[in-house]
Amino acid sequence: MPVSFEVMLFIAALLVFFSVFFSKTSDKLGVPALLVFLVIGIVAGDESLGIINFDNYNVANYIGIGALSYILFSGGVGTNWKDVKPVFSIGVVLATAGVLLTAVIMAFFVSFIFKLGWKESFLLGAIVSSTDAAAVFSVLRSKRITLNSKLRSLLEFESASNDPMAVFLTVSALLLITSPESSPLSLIPKFILEMGVGCAAGLFFGWGAVKIINRINLDYDGLYPVLLMAIVLLIYSMSVFIKGNGFLAVYIAGIVIGNSNFIHKKSLIRFQEGLAWLMQITMFLTLGLLLNLNELLPVIGMGIFATLVLMFIARPVSVYLCTVFTKLKFNEKAMISWVGLRGAVPIILAMFPFVYGVADANKIFNIVFFIVFISALTQGVSLGKVADLLKLSKPLAARKRYPIEFEQMQGINADLFEIIIPLKSTAVGKKIVELKLPPKSLVALISRGDGFLIPNGSTVVENGDIFLTLGTKEDLAKIQDIVNRQESAVEEK
Repeated sequence: MPVSFEVMLFIAALLVFFSVFFSKTSDKLGVPALLVFLVIGIVAGDESLGIINFDNYNVANYIGIGALSYILFSGGVGTNWKDVKPVFSIGVVLATAGVLLTAVIMAFFVSFIFKLGWKESFLLGAIVSSTDAAAVFSVLRSKRITLNSKLRSLLEFESASNDPMAVFLTVSALLLITSPESSPLSLIPKFILEMGVGCAAGLFFGWGAVKIINRINLDYDGLYPVLLMAIVLLIYSMSVFIKGNGFLAVYIAGIVIGNSNFIHKKSLIRFQEGLAWLMQITMFLTLGLLLNLNELLPVIGMGIFATLVLMFIARPVSVYLCTVFTKLKFNEKAMISWVGLRGAVPIILAMFPFVYGVADANKIFNIVFFIVFISALTQGVSLGKVADLLKLSKPLAARKRYPIEFEQMQGINADLFEIIIPLKSTAVGKKIVELKLPPKSLVALISRGDGFLIPNGSTVVENGDIFLTLGTKEDLAKIQDIVNRQESAVEEK
């Protein structure tokens, strides 16, 4: 009996609703929310229930390419260049050589133990060679812990930037399988061309996107998110047209855009974060729908073995080889090795073999399921305990929410800054007017305890106050200098 379009919409909306709803429960349990989306997809796609019958890998692949573009763009937008700059070189090595080493080590063990062809084994290794930053940090947030700024920045940058390399290796492996006349050496100039053009395209299109957003002056603010959605897909497709790596281009364009000033920046970044989560939910639901539980049993041994090799051999060895000449401590290297959760990217890449007509496509797809599922479950649940064991965890500071926000507009060189009044500050006990703050700055709100107050010139400053101040970056530096003066320093003078 054919299902009406309205029923299909209802089921799709219900799946997304329950995915978001149950993600709250998964956070409390310390399980990555993405795993919940996967289980919901499996239940919905189960043949015995007959809720959804979906097995079109070509359509799923096309959806996956679009989804990955938005996921990578969001990762780039959320990358703070100032934080990444000190760890940039290490991150690039991990995101390129580290991914290649992981794929090669995986291929060696899978090929040796299960007598799978080396090309097919390398394809499997390439598909699961990249990590997922969203899964890692959602688990850490759920456990109310974080890592030191250097390690956190390195993990975020590596996880967000290693996907283009995984895509390149996957497509290269498929090319070697489907075109026997191709040789691995022929891939070297292809790699240089794709990555070079992709990097240049990302820088250029990212710069151009900022110019367009700031100058287009749309009459309806609601069209800016639509504009940005179109820009992301244009960057990907145009980069591919000029023989560049489209995924690298959208990631680098995201970094350029995220570290630039443009109108409606906060609302657009928030929209992109939500869109990226929707894409992740979509891909994990798709994986669940495409799975046939009856086909999993024959490869369960291979799936568990491949997961163990990835978790305890391939990932740790690649990390240690890539960081052998760095100043990273042993416990930091161990943490990077363990933070190897797999996310939406392996799911998307696992669909490529079907499109290319690879004979072992179904087997590879099912093995990838085991790797993603077991990795997310074991590493996700244990992440907090491992961070504690390695003495790298610290409490996550509660993020304060304010009743007001400030959106940058064209022609306004100002922003809203948090300024904390430290203990023993000379500002404590004084009226705001007595602080002689920069004349063009404004203390718009004071957070005091659990409440807020709207200040005026006669408001007396107290210990622990947080000023929400409107001004330029130059004003911020001057105000911080004023409030950071301590009584002991004044007495010495």
